[in-house]
Amino acid sequence: MSATYNKLMKELIQTYTERFEHEGESYAIHAYGEQRVGGTWEGWIEFHPMKGSGQILSTLRETTQPDRAALVYWASGLEPLYFEGALQRAVDQQNVPSP
Repeated sequence: MSATYNKLMKELIQTYTERFEHEGESYAIHAYGEQRVGGTWEGWIEFHPMKGSGQILSTLRETTQPDRAALVYWASGLEPLYFEGALQRAVDQQNVPSP
C-alpha cells in the first residue's frame, strides 16, 4: 500500500479494547481491511484519537490474506506487543515527507 493509497473502500474488521498513549493523546485501535484486485485481502491498523481532535494514525499494509475470513482470523490474534510496533510504524509513516 503506498502512502497515496485510497482507503475509500475500507472495511472495519475488528475494534480492540486496548488503548495506547502517544504524545499525550489516547488512541483506540482498529483493524481495517480491503479486498484487492484478484480477491485477496490486505489489512492495516488505525489508531483513532479518543478525544476526536487529533489525527488518525495508520500503518501501511500489515498483512495480505487469501480471503476476508483469513483477515478476520489474523486480526483476532493481535496482541498489545504487536500494537506497540504498529503504533511506531504509523507514527513513522506520518513523518515521511510527501514526494
